[in-house]
Amino acid sequence: MTTVAYRNGAFRTETRTVPAEVAVAVSIGGSTHAVMMATPADLEDMAAGLVLNEAIVAGIGEIEEIAIVETEAGIDCQIRLVEERARTYQTRRRQMTGPVGCGLCGVESLELAAPALPTIEATGAEPIAPQAICDAVAAMARQQDLSRLTRAVHAAAWHDASKGLVVTREDVGRHNALDKVAGHLARAGIDPRGGFLTITSRVSVELIQKAARMGCGLIAAVSAPTTLAISQAQAAGITLVAVVRGAEFEVFSHPGRIAGALAGLDRAANERTV
Repeated sequence: MTTVAYRNGAFRTETRTVPAEVAVAVSIGGSTHAVMMATPADLEDMAAGLVLNEAIVAGIGEIEEIAIVETEAGIDCQIRLVEERARTYQTRRRQMTGPVGCGLCGVESLELAAPALPTIEATGAEPIAPQAICDAVAAMARQQDLSRLTRAVHAAAWHDASKGLVVTREDVGRHNALDKVAGHLARAGIDPRGGFLTITSRVSVELIQKAARMGCGLIAAVSAPTTLAISQAQAAGITLVAVVRGAEFEVFSHPGRIAGALAGLDRAANERTV
């Protein structure tokens, strides 16, 4: 589209690519579960990731089919679950007061808004080098094609601990981007526990909850976390890295997964006592 830009003290016309934002419904068994504004790409991944990250299904095998249906009003991601899981979903649905787009909206109680999360145990794997985290965020940025065109979308990525970047997904919604990553990994049969996540957005509690359900022990973000996100990451055993800028970052919980971080804390503690 054509815009009027003010640069260097003068106005001029420019052409800008803007991202598509479409009403996308996720329907389960013929009933609408959530309606959100999303980028209309990789919707099978997003639908699969959403039902996995909201614990509607325990595994990708409980999804019998995903059909993407375009309508005049938007796009409907129609999910059919296996029979036993479909019955469980109907029971859960009766506990909801409205659609669940972000993972918290529409739940009936505070207990449902703060669900018990799995604890991510240390696997004994080699700690991740600090430079690997910086490199991972840079690798994600190189694959943010839509962001370069629009400057209006979020991204999430998953990195194999030994092989590097595996998948990057973009969306106008940060939750949607992470759901797309989760869905891709599940559909490809990749275990998320073998790597870590990077995201472009601030770290909210919903993203920590999704990372915990995926089994990812480390999430690194370009922006800062909320206090609730930090406490949830601490409780879930997740290493939360944030404010990754160039060759710098801050660690907010469980630094043991990062090579040298614990030693750095010990040195700082010793210096304070001298």
